[in-house]
Amino acid sequence: MMLTIGHSNHEFPALVWLLQQSEVTAVADVRSVPVSRFTPHFNRVPLEHGLRDAGIKYVFLGKELGARTDDTTCYIDGQVQYGRLAQTPAFISGIDRLKKGARTERIAIMCAEGEPLDCHRTVLVAQVLTEHGVTISHIHGNGRIESHAAVIERLMVKFGLAEDELFRTPAERLKEALSRQESRIAYIKDEFRADKATEA
Repeated sequence: MMLTIGHSNHEFPALVWLLQQSEVTAVADVRSVPVSRFTPHFNRVPLEHGLRDAGIKYVFLGKELGARTDDTTCYIDGQVQYGRLAQTPAFISGIDRLKKGARTERIAIMCAEGEPLDCHRTVLVAQVLTEHGVTISHIHGNGRIESHAAVIERLMVKFGLAEDELFRTPAERLKEALSRQESRIAYIKDEFRADKATEA
């Protein structure tokens, strides 16, 4: 069992309250850049210290599980491809660390976005963990807990893919829904875009 959470624009005590309500004992930060201009209390150092003072462990996994990879092979026309990112040794190592950590800790995977579907922690990290047999739930800003299955159902409805189809399996429809959401939220690095390369 693992959870996810987005720090959003909360005050620090609100984040701690949300974590404590869900009995979280450790936070895994999957932001590639653990800095927040608008909420500096969620910068890596003050966040780590604040969580420690609240009795919650902290680990930074942005290098392994962050969405803004430096691996150029993970980009097509400047946009990160989650399928490629999930196959990198660093990502696989990060997933393994989470699974091992979950044996002794109740982990919340943390990123910035409040809405789970707007974040790679859900569409990529949680989805991969689910495929590994891990049960995932998502903590909302009001304290509500939503199962990963319910989040994915919302995604399917969003793209009109929730209903059974004659010629496509549920797995095929899920793949399309994830792909369409990925194209909306995946990180884009301008200098890797084909048109930028042509201009150069």
